Amino acid sequence: MEHDHCEMTKHTHRENQEIMDLTNRLNRLEGQVRGIKTMVESEAYCDDILVQVAAVKSALDAFASQLFAQHIKTCVVRDIQAGKAEIIDELMVTVKRLTR
Repeated sequence: MEHDHCEMTKHTHRENQEIMDLTNRLNRLEGQVRGIKTMVESEAYCDDILVQVAAVKSALDAFASQLFAQHIKTCVVRDIQAGKAEIIDELMVTVKRLTR
């Protein structure tokens, strides 16, 4: 069975470039988090670690923003065009999660 973009199976088809872009962002985030771990293990100064934590939070927010924008442009638009108004409720829950 072929899965549509963001169907109830919770699968989303992504173009190769989008997958590469998201994966690259995640790889950078992973490296930043490993760097923080190394800083803690090497007893780096607290403020220096906190600066890196803020950078990771910013990078994670940028990742979420990119993914959310793509979700709206694809999944949400498709469902609205198909008359699936319940996507608006899902979108509102997602917005609430992202803005906590």
